[in-house]
Amino acid sequence: MAEERTVMRTQLPTSAESQNPQLKKALEFPILEKQNWLIHLHYIHKDYEACKAVIKEQLRETQGLCEYALYVQALIFRLEGNIQDSLELFQTCAVLSPQCADNLKQVARSLFLLGKHKAATEVYNEAAKLNQKDWEICHNLGVCYIYLKQFNKARDQLHHALHLNRHDLTYIMLGKIHLLEGNLDKAVEIYKKAVEFSPENTELLTTLGLLYLQAILAAGSMMQTHGDFDVALTKYRIVACAVPESPPLWNNIGMCFFGKKKYVAAISCLKRANYLAPFDWKILYNLGLVHLTMQQYASAFHFLSAAINFQPKMAELYMLLAVALTNLEDTENAKRVYAEAVHLDKCNPLVNLNYAVLLYNQGQKRDALAQYQEMEKKVNLLKESSSLEFDSEMVEVAQKLGAALHVGEALVWTKPAKDPKSQHRTTSASKAACFQQPLGSNQALGQAMSSAAAYRKLPSERGEGREKEERNINV
Repeated sequence: MAEERTVMRTQLPTSAESQNPQLKKALEFPILEKQNWLIHLHYIHKDYEACKAVIKEQLRETQGLCEYALYVQALIFRLEGNIQDSLELFQTCAVLSPQCADNLKQVARSLFLLGKHKAATEVYNEAAKLNQKDWEICHNLGVCYIYLKQFNKARDQLHHALHLNRHDLTYIMLGKIHLLEGNLDKAVEIYKKAVEFSPENTELLTTLGLLYLQAILAAGSMMQTHGDFDVALTKYRIVACAVPESPPLWNNIGMCFFGKKKYVAAISCLKRANYLAPFDWKILYNLGLVHLTMQQYASAFHFLSAAINFQPKMAELYMLLAVALTNLEDTENAKRVYAEAVHLDKCNPLVNLNYAVLLYNQGQKRDALAQYQEMEKKVNLLKESSSLEFDSEMVEVAQKLGAALHVGEALVWTKPAKDPKSQHRTTSASKAACFQQPLGSNQALGQAMSSAAAYRKLPSERGEGREKEERNINV
């Protein structure tokens, strides 16, 4: 028995020594993540208040060192709109685990949502060094570069994202880059590939269909610009069958009829376009122009005033409004509007010419001469920068005014070619006879606006290319 007890005494400590290190190790191990499962459960069930309570307790116990709790807290802040707070927490996560690409991705995402696109690209690039095969990093980098207008880099990143893993959203963003660059054919090609990859995506199918219609509309607009109105109308009929409620379509159809001198039909189509898009200033501009051509000056005044409310920095609108006021025998207001047009315009000699004619007919020859000289300066600048031809009607009126002001008939302009299509592309104006003053005034009114694909922006108010704006402004 003694021997047995001795054995027992010698065995029991040995057993305790073999178990105690494990027990001691289990007790001393820091349990920083013990409630992560509960945090995750509340988060996926969208029980954010309970989730935040558990996170608060977990951070208190771990003295703010639980990475997962901080990560989920940052996600909740972002969902609640506290982007700056979420950014700070994600940055803390990145400090706790600097080799984790997901933390850097979330930091970059918060920077992107704050509009700090350049900083976001820098963080995404750091994340890409940690994980070079993450398509999401490449995709988001491409989106950031789009906002920075660095389209070449954006294309490279999006193509790399598609190489790693194809996604509908990447195709969509790549197509948008081509649309922003005005490359409709490339955009169609990208969306065709996207539809082949995801044929059930209704957004892709709809976008591709609209791009096809937009291409037809652009082709019709091009033909309309060159005076091929019948061919353009044929193209527009195709679009009308598919998209009968398109404001740019009816605007362009109306201006085709205007080019064919079918003014009643033009007004009917333009009013339909105005009904569909009441805040589109280009449609209002065209309505004012057509009414001026038909010598319906009160209606022209109405539409041109409305257009100015939406586009208050366009000198040509003020010029046409002044024409309407002149013919409504409100010369004082016409002078004020002309003065505003001259103030806004930097390159269109037509504004100064019409103003000079009005001043001359009012007996203000000195002011008329000043406007005539400004007109000549603009003509010289245009001749130096391009080989434009000027409308014969403008040249004739300017020569008569020059003779009346005793500055000679040797005008700085040259006579334009007789080709009617060539005349259609010049800085001319429409053939509406709007004045009955001794010299005839305000003959060259302006150009119609036709609707091009992708709603291209007009040149800047400083005047690059302004001389080409006015015959057919296609929305």
